[in-house]
Amino acid sequence: MLSHHFSPKGLLGFDFDTKPALPARMPHAPESDYMFKVLLIGDSGVGKSNLLLRYADDFYKPDFESTIGVDFKVCTRTIDGQIAKMYLWDTAGQERFRTITNSYYRGSHGIIVVYDVTDRESFSRVRMWMQEIAKYASPSTQKMLVGNKVDLVSKRVVTTDEAQMMAEELQVHFVETSAKNSHNVEGAFEMLLRDMVASAAQAEPTQNRPGLPLRREAVSGQGCCN
Repeated sequence: MLSHHFSPKGLLGFDFDTKPALPARMPHAPESDYMFKVLLIGDSGVGKSNLLLRYADDFYKPDFESTIGVDFKVCTRTIDGQIAKMYLWDTAGQERFRTITNSYYRGSHGIIVVYDVTDRESFSRVRMWMQEIAKYASPSTQKMLVGNKVDLVSKRVVTTDEAQMMAEELQVHFVETSAKNSHNVEGAFEMLLRDMVASAAQAEPTQNRPGLPLRREAVSGQGCCN
C-alpha cells in the first residue's frame, strides 16, 4: 500500500509544473497494462479524502481534517482482463492551495469533481471546477461528477435530478456516493476507469499495441493498493 502527502515541490524534489505526464500505456511494466493519473477535486469539506480512503482501503475516517496540499494513493484494478494501476491524487479545495493543485491537472487521465449534496454552494461551484479542468487538463481527460454524503438524507439540499441535469449539460457521467457507508464508491471509480481504458485503447495505433503482460496471474482483481 502506498499513501503519501506532498508539499508544493512534490515527489523527490520534482516540480510538478514541469514533471512529464505518465504514459497511459506501459509496455515495459509487466505488472500492469495501463497507468493512470486520477484527480479528485472540489470544494474543501465535500469528502474527497474519505472517498479516496474508502476506495483504496475500505476505511472511513469521520474526523478527517482538510487536506493540505496534495495526498495520493496507488491502486490496481483489473477491468475486462486489463490491469490498470491508478495514481489517485486527493487535492486541496481551499483557495490558498489553488496554485499547488493547478499543476496537478497536467498529465491527468481522469478527474472526479466532488460536491456535497448537503452543501448547495459546493454544488454551485461545480461549473468553476469544470472550467479549471478545461483550462489546465487535456481535452482527452475523462471527467465525472460525484455527489457525496447521500447518507445524510435529512440534510440533503441538492436533488439527484438537478445534478443529473447539470451532468448532462456538462456531458459527464454522474454518480451519487456515500464514503461513510461505501454506497456507489467502487462503482464510481470503476466507471471512470472503464472510460480511461477505452480512451487510452482508442488512442493507440492498433498495429503498435503491445502484448499482454507476463505476470498477469500475480495481480488480483480484488486488491487495490500495492
